[in-house]
Amino acid sequence: MTDLQRQLDLITRGTVEVIQLHELEERLRASASSGRPLRVKAGFDPTAPDLHLGHVVLLQKMRSFQDLGHQVIFLIGDFTGMIGDPSGVSETRKPLTREQVAANAETYRRQVFKVLDPARTEIRFNSEWLGAMSTLEFAELGAKQTVARVLERDDFRKRFAEGKDISVLEFYYPLMQGYDSVHLKADVELGGADQKFNLLMGRTLQRRYGQESQVVITVPLLEGTDGVRKMSKSLGNYIGIEEPPDDVFGKTMSINDEIMLRYYELLTDRPLDAVRAQHPMEAKLALAGLLVDRFHGHDAAQEARRGFERRVRQREFADAPVVDLSHDRDEGEGGMSLVDAIHRAGLSPSKSEIRRLIQQGAVDVDDAPVTDALARLSTGAHRIRVGKRRLARVII
Repeated sequence: MTDLQRQLDLITRGTVEVIQLHELEERLRASASSGRPLRVKAGFDPTAPDLHLGHVVLLQKMRSFQDLGHQVIFLIGDFTGMIGDPSGVSETRKPLTREQVAANAETYRRQVFKVLDPARTEIRFNSEWLGAMSTLEFAELGAKQTVARVLERDDFRKRFAEGKDISVLEFYYPLMQGYDSVHLKADVELGGADQKFNLLMGRTLQRRYGQESQVVITVPLLEGTDGVRKMSKSLGNYIGIEEPPDDVFGKTMSINDEIMLRYYELLTDRPLDAVRAQHPMEAKLALAGLLVDRFHGHDAAQEARRGFERRVRQREFADAPVVDLSHDRDEGEGGMSLVDAIHRAGLSPSKSEIRRLIQQGAVDVDDAPVTDALARLSTGAHRIRVGKRRLARVII
C-alpha cells in the first residue's frame, strides 16, 4: 500500500461523500511535496452546551487529518449561531443571544481537546471576520450567489412552496458559512451529510473570490443508543463526552451489535476485521473502555469496567437461589469450608470436582476469584459462582 493510499483509506473511512476525490489526492500529493500541511476546517454552531458522540464523528475525522500531519481549524460559529442554521428545519429558528452563544462556545473549547491534538488545532470564531464586515462587503457577499440557487435547498424549497416564512437572514446563512472558507483559505471542509449544501457553498464562493475550491468531505449522522434515530440530547439517546465514566460505559454497553460496529468505524481507527473477529461482548467492552479512556483517562476506564461487571453480576445473582447453611456449620473454626458450602448449596455433586474447579480459578466468591481449595467462608451472606452459570447466594 502506498503512503497516499494509506492516507486516503484513513481519511475516507466511514465517510458519505468526497467532493472531489481526485482533488483530495492532488492536495495530499502537493502537501507531501511542499511540506505545507493542509488546512482542514470544520464548523460548529454553539447551539447546545455539551458535545456528544454525534459530534465526535466529525472530531475523529479531524483527528485523522492531524495524525497525518495536517492542521485543523475548529471553527466556532458564534456569529452564525446567533442566526441559527436553517438546515432541515420547517420554520425560522429562534436566534440565540450573545450570552448563550458565548457560554456554549466556552464549553466547546474545553471539550474538543479530549479528541483533538492542541498542537495542530486552531480554534477560531467567525465573529472575527463576519462581525467586522462593512455594509458594502456584506452586500458584495450577497451578490456572489442567486436566490434561485439558494432555493434549490430542499428545506427552503418546501417552505417556499408551503407559503412559510423564510427570512432574508436565513438566505445569508449558507453564504456566511461559505465565506468562512474564503477567509480561512480552507483546503478541506468537513461536515455532516445534512450540511452538504452549505459546504458546497464554500467551494462556490472560493472560486468567485479567486481561490482554489476546497475539497468537501461529508460524514454520516450517528445513530443514538436506540440504534434508530440520530443521536440527540433532546431524544435522550445520546452519550455525552463529559458524562460520568460509569454512564459512558453503561450506555455504550446498551447498544446493539450492529450499531457497535458502526461506532467502531466512525469513532475509532481500529481495524474492523479485527473487531469482527472478537466475540461481540468482548468487542463492546473494549469499545466502552476506549471511549471512557479517551474522555476520562485510563484509570477511569478500568474502574468503569469493574463497576459495570459488578453491576452485571449483581443482576445475575438477583434470581439465584438462596441457601441457608446456618445450621450446617462445621465444628471447630467459625464459618464453613468453601468446598462444603458449594457442595451443600447443590452447585456440584462432587467435592473432588469442586477442588479442581477452585484450583483452576473457576470459582468466585463475592465477585473475587478463589484458588485455594482449603479456603473457608466467614459467617454471613456470600455470593458464589461456579463456572459461568452455576450461581447461589448462601447464608452461613
